Amino acid sequence: MENRIDALFQRLKSEGKKGFVAYVSAGDPDIERSKTVVQALARAGADLIELGVPFSDPLADGIVNQMAAQRALDSGTTTAKVIQLIRDLRDEGLEQPIILFTYLNPIYTFGFEAFHREASAAGADGILTLDMPPEEAACHREFDYHEGLKQIRLIAPTSPTSRIESIAAASEGFIYYVSREGVTGEQDEVASSIDDQVALIRRHTSTPIVVGFGISNPDQAKTVAQLADGVVVGSAIVKIVGQEGDSPDLGEKVHAFVKPLVDAVKSA
Repeated sequence: MENRIDALFQRLKSEGKKGFVAYVSAGDPDIERSKTVVQALARAGADLIELGVPFSDPLADGIVNQMAAQRALDSGTTTAKVIQLIRDLRDEGLEQPIILFTYLNPIYTFGFEAFHREASAAGADGILTLDMPPEEAACHREFDYHEGLKQIRLIAPTSPTSRIESIAAASEGFIYYVSREGVTGEQDEVASSIDDQVALIRRHTSTPIVVGFGISNPDQAKTVAQLADGVVVGSAIVKIVGQEGDSPDLGEKVHAFVKPLVDAVKSA
């Protein structure tokens, strides 16, 4: 069966559209309400869902996503429950590709091969491991075990051309271009270097390129969508979940916030 990520970007390309990628922490504010959030993202038109696997030391995340991970952990979310969440979402009809956004520690605690095997069987389509650079992956044989999960790679603004070339050559699914140095979080304006950096990456690969880190409003989303194949919005959505987590209208609040972002990306 064709991977959902590949099928998505092929369809978007044929339609002349850009993709909207939504990030949330799995289990925030708890597993059941997390399911409500993901379903709201799907209704709002998100093309791809990134689910963060809660971890107690998320070094690449800013304070908003750190707090989300802690809320998830405090509510009893485990890696096994995240995998079950994916299974439940698929059973209830979710069709969007799902990417697991994680660190190595939860994977190894669960069991490296078991994690990949069970996540894939549950319905995950890819994995982005933040603290596993490609150079290290190449040095450890067990990292070759993917079980059908696309290995999504990050490219940063500080990546030298030689490294961009090597990452791009081995890329699959899509490339996540981190538009700013530092950790995740909302920003007041779009980085001016995105256009040049995306063009540089494109010279080395035909793999779709999505851009994230700091995008938080429709104008920013549309600007970035005009330069890349997709846009990632994370912290701004996670902030809404944090503010409205106890509201009976949590799903509606998330939908209302995300829909204009999706519409902006689709109009690019």
